[in-house]
Amino acid sequence: MSDLVTAKELFFNRAGLDRSSIEGLVENALAGCDDGELFLEYCQSESLVFDDGRLKTASFDTVQGFGLRAVAGEATGYAHASALDEDAIRRAVSTVQAVRAGAGGTLMAPPPGTNRQLYADDNPLARTDFAVKVKLLADMDAYARGRDPRVRQVSASLTGEWQVVTILRPGQAPVADIRPLVRLNASVVVEQDGRREAGSHGTGGRVAYAGLLEPATWQGAVDEALRQALVNLESVAAPAGEMIVVLGAGWPGILLHEAIGHGLEGDFNRKRTSAFAGLMGQRVAAPGVTVVDDGTLPDRRGSLTVDDEGTPTERTVLIEDGILVGYMQDRMNARLMGQRPTGNGRRQSFAHPPMPRMTNTLMLGGHHDPEEILASVEKGLYAVSFGGGQVDITSGKFVFSCTEAYRIERGRKGAPVKGATLIGNGPDVLTKVAMVGNDMALDPGIGTCGKEGQGVPVGVGQPTLRIDGLTVGGTAV
Repeated sequence: MSDLVTAKELFFNRAGLDRSSIEGLVENALAGCDDGELFLEYCQSESLVFDDGRLKTASFDTVQGFGLRAVAGEATGYAHASALDEDAIRRAVSTVQAVRAGAGGTLMAPPPGTNRQLYADDNPLARTDFAVKVKLLADMDAYARGRDPRVRQVSASLTGEWQVVTILRPGQAPVADIRPLVRLNASVVVEQDGRREAGSHGTGGRVAYAGLLEPATWQGAVDEALRQALVNLESVAAPAGEMIVVLGAGWPGILLHEAIGHGLEGDFNRKRTSAFAGLMGQRVAAPGVTVVDDGTLPDRRGSLTVDDEGTPTERTVLIEDGILVGYMQDRMNARLMGQRPTGNGRRQSFAHPPMPRMTNTLMLGGHHDPEEILASVEKGLYAVSFGGGQVDITSGKFVFSCTEAYRIERGRKGAPVKGATLIGNGPDVLTKVAMVGNDMALDPGIGTCGKEGQGVPVGVGQPTLRIDGLTVGGTAV
């Protein structure tokens, strides 16, 4: 069944909306405006958490609603409701029309169409029995406890979502997308000689549950969580001071996402609040550094066939060989900056207006072998995995905590360390990249990005990197 057929069933047949009437309301709402759309959403989601040997929580939720947006210049009128009926949409029209007072704009051309499909449209929640999902989590718990006698606590969780969206604007056929999303996570706490440490690992994407049910997948997640916990049992105090830092491949790209990616979103640059504002065409990173945002990777967590404005996603080059060449754009900021949308207009739900957001943000691989990079460092820190972090978009300053890191001693990976934080400035760090590995990897499919109170699924990736002169916060000298 096609996306449009499913969307028609959900929003017009089942909800009883008359398409021609709704299209007339949208046309009336956007008359004299520069842009806007009606965003219809239906979403099913579930979450199961198995903790301390029992099913602790299980939830299932269905939400539906619409968001109507009218844009005139820099002003946006937005109204939303969870009621999918013509009266509610009519009231929303009256609300958003206030933004067009004095406006005499011409509607921006609609996004180009696309026939591609980056993920299957099957509902993952409906294709696997509840008992099978619970057994999966119970098996993960038993497997983790049987792997090592030092395991004291196990937590396993499974989440899934099936979202159907339709975007209506005057003069364009409806644009629809069906988006599955699943994630499996394992957390393990171990104890030895009175010391407790934890490790965690997750995996997921825009796929069905079937792949997560495979023993190789869920056992791999448990094994990795346990490995990280056991490594942390052996950790010593982290060093402190300015030093060479080697970042591992894959998930450490979250630092790239936060410290650099947000600064390359169109709204921050249009308002000139980004540290990268006004630097288009200039060198902002060391030679060999190329950063892209790619929403077209099949089945990836951050990928979208079309964004939440109906624009097909694309592979947008942001930094090429160290030169700033592009920003991530939604429709409004692209129009105001005289650029084109890049398929990065995203929203958390129908209750939120879209804004420029990342999809899968990656630094491309270079020419150095990872072992060569480690061997080049006499003394430093090797950061393999990260937890939380904070960044100031205007200054570019960031702080990130490491969940797995090691000393580097005489070109070799040394003792694991605990409590390491990385402190720096995003634009400055880009200029300090001294070696780029040939092992570019994507994260396992667990990222969620927050911006202005909205959370959306994202992906990250990078190769092994050597960064010269990054400040490490720790307790050892």
